[in-house]
Formats: sequence, structure tokens, C-alpha cells
Amino acid sequence: MKIDRMIGILSILLQQEKVTAPYLAEKFEVSRRTINRDIEALCIAGIPLVTESGQNGGVSIMEGYKIDRALFTTQDMQAILAGLRSLDSVSGTNQYVQLMEKLSAGASNLLAGDTHILIDLSSWYKSALSPKIELLHSAILTANKVSFTYFSPKEESRRTVEPYDLIFQWAGWYLWGWCERREEFRLFKLMRMTNLALGESFEKRAVSLPDLSAKQLFPPQFQVTAKVEPVYKWRLIEEFGPESFHALPDGMLFFSGEFVDKQSVVGWIVSFGGGAELLEPVALRQEVLRFVEGIAQKYKPFSET
Repeated sequence: MKIDRMIGILSILLQQEKVTAPYLAEKFEVSRRTINRDIEALCIAGIPLVTESGQNGGVSIMEGYKIDRALFTTQDMQAILAGLRSLDSVSGTNQYVQLMEKLSAGASNLLAGDTHILIDLSSWYKSALSPKIELLHSAILTANKVSFTYFSPKEESRRTVEPYDLIFQWAGWYLWGWCERREEFRLFKLMRMTNLALGESFEKRAVSLPDLSAKQLFPPQFQVTAKVEPVYKWRLIEEFGPESFHALPDGMLFFSGEFVDKQSVVGWIVSFGGGAELLEPVALRQEVLRFVEGIAQKYKPFSET
């Protein structure tokens, strides 16, 4: 939409001293002519934009100009406030809402925020997570390396990382950074970090955000089918969606889905107790049996061992 693009252009101009029209055209995936019309519309709306031609030319906001808050509607401001409150839920402070109050000072049409949209990004381990987020955010801003002990499914190791971005995804917080040990950009889950410490400064590299699609990070290895008792319909809907199964004539649910590894398949089936039966892959049925027999062996009465 044009208004969204214009607000986006204005946001960029507030953060950067000067940008070129080709840069904006590429950023918003439109033509230069469209960007020129947007700039003209912003000027008509009362935003004093300055355009300069030549090798060092570009578009900028007139020095010393203050933005009229009327650019944002009440709904716009409510949406911004909801987002800022969600950040406060992580830090455990009110610094972002206080920032919003500063931005909105004197705006008589600004409401206190839509109380019907509540976003809480904190976890059950908020007391342990918030200090990590604050330290990592500071390290990103000051370009300081961080070191930490990291626990992955394969190993426990000490890592030194150049931090670039904090990412909230899949109901968890992650750090995107250059790992000196692996010599590549990696994604680290904050809850798997301990003994976090600041290190020396570093020169930032060219970096792009990671592809966070599930199929990129967790490529499926197994196509699984299973019969699940109808009492567990809620789990199938919550974990895979209503399209992942259909009811059979006997009332059982026929499930079909993708899994990343053998352990995930076995663990998922076993988590239903006796309420699910793995149909395919047939080879993994023996894996489920071996897993169950191993558990049974551990819990046999001492007199039988």
C-alpha cells in the first residue's frame, strides 16, 4: 500500500542521513518513478525533503525538522505501543512504553494502547533470559565479541561469537552471529547458553539475516504416517494443523507429517503412550519397540534384575 511505503521511506530517512532513490526503489521493490511520486507526496504532506543530484546526491530530511505526530493515526500508534509493550515483557522494565510516552507527548488523540491485544514475549525462565538479552543487545550495539558455553544435542562447547542480531522465532530467542570455531554464521538458542561474557571489539562483516523457514533449518528426512486415538485430536491440531489428519471409519485419526530425524519420530510416537501406532516408515517400528523395551528394562522390579 502507498501509505505503508511512504511511512517506510520516512522511517529510513529518520535513521539515515541521506539515501538515493535507486536504493529506496530496490528496498520497496518498486520503480524509481514510484519512489519519486512518493517523495513528492511526502513533501505535499508537509515533510520537507531535500533532494540533491550528483555523485554524492540523494534524498534527506531538512536539518532540524521535527516530525508532526499527525502522520500516524490513533490505530497506528496503538499498534506501535503494543509492539513496544511486547519488548518490555522481555526486559522486565517499562523503558519502551516510556519511550512511546515521550514520542506521543502532547498528542491529545493518542489512546493508552489497545488493551485487547496483549503480547508477552517472556518465557518461564524470564529471570535467566532477560540479562542475556540485555548483554547481547549491548554487545551488538558496541560491536563486542561474546563468549559462552553452549549446549547442543551433539556436544557441550565454549564458543566465541561476533553478535549481529537477536531474533525471536518459534517461541524462543536466538542469537545470529559469526562463530569463530565454525568459521561461519550460526544461530544460537539463548536458553542453551551459560557463562556469558563480553569480549574484545571486532570489525563488523557484511551480513544478511538467516533463512528462518522450517524447511531450511529443519529439513525433513522422514515422511511419517500413524494412527492416533481421537482423544489426542487437540495435539495434532496444535502441533501440525487440522490438515495433517483425517478420521477413519473406526474413529481413529490417520496422521501424515514430516520429521527431521529418527529420534524425533520415535519420541513423538512414544509420547502418546499407547495412544498412537506408527505405520510408516516401517523400518522405524522396530526402533519404537527397542525404545519401549529399553524403558521397560529400566523399570523392572529389582528382584527380577
